[in-house]
Amino acid sequence: MSSSNPGPRPFVPGRPHWWQWPTVLSLDAPAVAVLWQWLLARVARVPLAWHHAVVLGVSVWLAYAADRWIEGWRLAPDQIRTQRHRFYQRWRWPLAAVWCVALGADLGVSLLCLTRRELEAGLLLLLPVFAYLLSHQLVHRLRRWRAPKEICVALLFGAGVSVFLFAEPDADVRSLFAPLGFFVLLCFANCALIAAWEQAVDAAHGQTSFALQFRRAHAFTHALPWLLAIAAGWLAGDRSGPVRTAMACTAASGVLLGLLDVAQPRVGPRLARALVDFTLMTPALVWGFERWRF
Repeated sequence: MSSSNPGPRPFVPGRPHWWQWPTVLSLDAPAVAVLWQWLLARVARVPLAWHHAVVLGVSVWLAYAADRWIEGWRLAPDQIRTQRHRFYQRWRWPLAAVWCVALGADLGVSLLCLTRRELEAGLLLLLPVFAYLLSHQLVHRLRRWRAPKEICVALLFGAGVSVFLFAEPDADVRSLFAPLGFFVLLCFANCALIAAWEQAVDAAHGQTSFALQFRRAHAFTHALPWLLAIAAGWLAGDRSGPVRTAMACTAASGVLLGLLDVAQPRVGPRLARALVDFTLMTPALVWGFERWRF
């Protein structure tokens, strides 16, 4: 089990391994978001255009980049324990410039292509995102009573993926609830396992996490991917069409996430962290199969 892992090896500054670059550049989370937006749009019977994927993907990148930029700015160089935070600290101002360009492009596409309802929904979502960054990175960073960041991230991620779907008047909202709920739980399981693997990192960074706040939930954290896989697999057998596909993707991601957790003591927390978001990219298999078939 993961509890037998003695902890991460001492962090040695240097060039990231090739397999760390998607995480270092904050590209894995936007990919997950866009894939699940596409899959859940099929469930809700909402026709999405290219600009919906662009706005979501860039917006997710902006949020993750801002979070890591603030972390790199706040920490002393000898405190940093990950390549992703080291990268954001070392290239702070060039990344700030890239961030501003991406923000401008995101706003431009949004204003030109989104409907008024979509713009209003997106602006409404910005409020809790800003509140999260302000609270968890600055104001309440060391407060043990604050809401676990893993829960906040999972809820915000689910809201971001579905925001344009709920803005569509003709969306099949009822069909969306179960797949979206399971996706949020899957995101929480993903974040909770990262927190369990990186307890020493969060402690060195002066950051609280679900693993540090709720140490008695250790067994639950490692069992959650398997529980989600079983529940989603059972529901997939009781559904049809896009809902069944979405639940099957959830079940497959739960299994992959659980297997990665089992392998983590052998492969190490750094490789596991680099791979963990790829376990949530199972909708890519559905997308690829449909493109290949037709």
